[in-house]
Amino acid sequence: MALSFAVLRNRNFRLLMLTRIAGLFALQAQAVIVGWQVYTITRDPLMLGLVGLAEAVPAIIGSLFAGHMVDISRPHRVYFLCVVVLALNSFALLLFAGGLIPVAETHQLSILFAGVFLSGVARSFIMPASFTLLPQLVPRHEIPAASAWLSSGFQFAAIGGPAIAGIIYGGYGATVAWFIPVSCMMIAVAAVASIDHHHRHYRSAEKREPMAQSIKAGWQFILSNRTLLSVMMLDMFAVLFGGAVAMLPAFADTVLNTGSEGLGLLRAAPAVGSIISALYLALLPMKIIRGRLLLYVVAGFSCCMIGFGLSESFWLAMFFLALSGVFDSISMVVRATLFQLLIPDHMRGRVSAVGSMFIISSNEIGAFESGVAARLMGLVPSIIFGGVASLGIVGSTAFFSPRLRNLVIDTSAKKD
Repeated sequence: MALSFAVLRNRNFRLLMLTRIAGLFALQAQAVIVGWQVYTITRDPLMLGLVGLAEAVPAIIGSLFAGHMVDISRPHRVYFLCVVVLALNSFALLLFAGGLIPVAETHQLSILFAGVFLSGVARSFIMPASFTLLPQLVPRHEIPAASAWLSSGFQFAAIGGPAIAGIIYGGYGATVAWFIPVSCMMIAVAAVASIDHHHRHYRSAEKREPMAQSIKAGWQFILSNRTLLSVMMLDMFAVLFGGAVAMLPAFADTVLNTGSEGLGLLRAAPAVGSIISALYLALLPMKIIRGRLLLYVVAGFSCCMIGFGLSESFWLAMFFLALSGVFDSISMVVRATLFQLLIPDHMRGRVSAVGSMFIISSNEIGAFESGVAARLMGLVPSIIFGGVASLGIVGSTAFFSPRLRNLVIDTSAKKD
């Protein structure tokens, strides 16, 4: 128990955690506002999927270069610049999408997509920068606890951001709602700028090869490490088919008949379950990481998506979404810990950038897949189909990846 609280006594880790919480709170709130505005203007589920695609394309392309840039430069500087860009982006959306500078609806839609596109560019760099910075702030034996605390912070942001944004949007309109991501991003900028001077100037001492060779080395490391590759593929395809978050505005409107307030609560529901399990894992960090556990929790997540798709009651839908968050949180902590323990320092930027491509593909391209499936099958059948397909991915991974199925790692050894 002492170990799990020890990491919170680390000032720089607390600042990193505050940056993550404030930034994610802003992005989660922004996602609800953008989703509701786009659906209000178009009334088309496919457009919700295109929002995800607009963020995925630049994020995936940027990830090809982001890892190399992080590895040859100062991770903190890259992280800081990304947070500043996201803050300026939120401010621009406040001006135009929030109505402080009036524009026509068609122009407003274009501005929303442009803001999402720029957010995707920043995300492609912020993920490997944050990943590389973490092991410089905390010792190796505290990484499982640090990962769990960061996951708890993520879930707190995922609860508060959508819920508050949805309620304020419903009660006061888009203009007031857009002040939430702007103010939270300013807090994130201040927090990341306050990290100690030594960590702000950290740069890996490893000699760097040319960019093309560096990017190739990152991919070769992933492809040669079957365990990491299996973890990435499992997460990518399970969420690609099983995730239903992008369709929540349409589901809230056409199935559950709720407004933006209901949408905010539905967006927050997975995080309610997630934060319970994440806090438990933060207080009692896993000493042993088992690959079999990852397979079980992803299967549980898939079943929850099927239950959600079959729900016709608001509270039943909330229950399945919250339960999916429990499984997703455990999966997130296991994956984050495996990545930190299995990737060498000099490869962190490049390999985590490749990992971010898998994550972005699963979430944002998954949103596009959800929109297309909803257009072809109908909203509810597409969600159920996605859950069933996700279960099939788990079964295939368990069968074809015995290394992951039998993986056991002891994290308790204090190797800094």
